[in-house]
Amino acid sequence: MKKILVLALCLAIVFSLAACGAKEENPYSQLEPVTLICADNTGEGSAGRIFGEYFAQRVLDLTEGKLTIDYRPGGAMGGDLDLIRQMQANQIQLVICQTAPIVSAVPEMAVFDLPLAFTGVDGDKIDAVLNGAGAVRAALDKAYADAGLHLLGFLQNGTYRLTTANRPLATLEDFAGLRIRTMENDNHAAFWAALGAAPTAMPWAGVYGALQSGAIDAEENAADTVYAAGLQNVQSCLACTDHILYCNQICAGAAAWDGLDPAYQDAVAQAAAEAIAYVRPLMEAVDGHHRMKLADSGMEIIRYDTAFYDSVLALPGVQALYDDIDKNQTDGLASALLKSLGK
Repeated sequence: MKKILVLALCLAIVFSLAACGAKEENPYSQLEPVTLICADNTGEGSAGRIFGEYFAQRVLDLTEGKLTIDYRPGGAMGGDLDLIRQMQANQIQLVICQTAPIVSAVPEMAVFDLPLAFTGVDGDKIDAVLNGAGAVRAALDKAYADAGLHLLGFLQNGTYRLTTANRPLATLEDFAGLRIRTMENDNHAAFWAALGAAPTAMPWAGVYGALQSGAIDAEENAADTVYAAGLQNVQSCLACTDHILYCNQICAGAAAWDGLDPAYQDAVAQAAAEAIAYVRPLMEAVDGHHRMKLADSGMEIIRYDTAFYDSVLALPGVQALYDDIDKNQTDGLASALLKSLGK
């Protein structure tokens, strides 16, 4: 009788362990397959494109094929503002884009429009502020939620948007009257106007033709985007203005996010974090590689000293923009960001 009881106990333990093992082995086995559309405007070979491709593959791997990211890069679903509107309507579920367009949906994201706010700050420090557990990230999470979105993370590594032009921009005076294309963001336009330039908001799809025809003189973007678009063929100067952090964000529409099983939510969040960790170390190399290729193509590279940046920050229009973003657009979040960055 004693042997029978021992055998029964052993069998119960074995079956219990087997059940636990099966449960831990695949948390997605009982879930229905799901497909989410993720869209962006990234260029071939850019940091954003590498990120999007890696993210989509990691989601598939983590869920053992049960959750698929239907990744549609390169403007296949429209411009950035179109993508954001489609995400809000749940026609697409995830968007990767730079920070400027998202201001239309999340006003607090105007903190990224502060000219030269991130310049000179180490990429690791910026990452700790944007992706860490501090007050700035918590405020941005809430701002996204209030806008009906779910923030997944920020991709950057202390590289910046540059300025290309069809004439040298050696001094601040050289920017006077410069017809420059900007993203569809009023703060960007205000910054260039403060420099004496003539900003024109324009969808990215029309920029190459406008530069080629002479309708505009200049544009501003990251080096990888400039090269991928072939702007070295229609611009002669690359000015290292470093005025805005080159930063991509990834977010989901709240309706799509809330409709996901928690196991799928965990997988998407993990994939985003892993993609950020994978691409971040590559960004400096990608930036340097494309700057070199632009120089090799014949573009004149113009670099500035600290005095140049100080003179930009001292402009009355730039100071007014700082004040407006902090007090009127972000309710003090801009000041909190600058403090977190050590500025």
